[in-house]
Amino acid sequence: MKLFYSPGACSLACHITLAETGSAFAIERADLRSKTTETGADYSTITPRAAVPALQLESGEVLTEGVAIMQYVVDHLTPGVLPAQGTLARARLQEMLNFVSTELHQSYVPFFRGISGEARDAQVALLNARLALVEARLADGRDWVLGDEYSPADAYLFTVTNWSAYIGHDLSPFPYLNAWRARVAARPAVVAAMRAEGLLGEAA
Repeated sequence: MKLFYSPGACSLACHITLAETGSAFAIERADLRSKTTETGADYSTITPRAAVPALQLESGEVLTEGVAIMQYVVDHLTPGVLPAQGTLARARLQEMLNFVSTELHQSYVPFFRGISGEARDAQVALLNARLALVEARLADGRDWVLGDEYSPADAYLFTVTNWSAYIGHDLSPFPYLNAWRARVAARPAVVAAMRAEGLLGEAA
């Protein structure tokens, strides 16, 4: 398997999830502006949208969209780790993945496009309202966002909330979220993925 990524982007969640499986995989950086990869390949020939993440399988097929990639990776490489399809527990995982994708991820996007003044203030208020929902969930003392078991939802939520540092957004009003972020950041797979993307200094 080969994951096409952009450092620190939403593809980091897939990178972390792959690392958590303990399986061998390759990564290749994609430049989203030039639409080329680090080997000089035309990224649009790999995935027409030229967006990350994209996962190239051994068959040559390419899977896109992080929510799909993360579940496929865990189901395929470590069967039985995720709740079975059709169970309420699996639906809860998909519920949280979709919340991060549609509510949180999209709440950060306007900041990267450049907003200021009242528009920025309004967007900060919206983002904080959505983060408050996560804070309330974590306030019951659970270790991970879905309860006792770490899951791809943790990888995705961690990746997205990392963006607060890049946009100058203050996470200090969310102590439970910050404690959870520290737990995720300490996981060996998270450290390895972030280091490989140059987010923690030189790759090992």
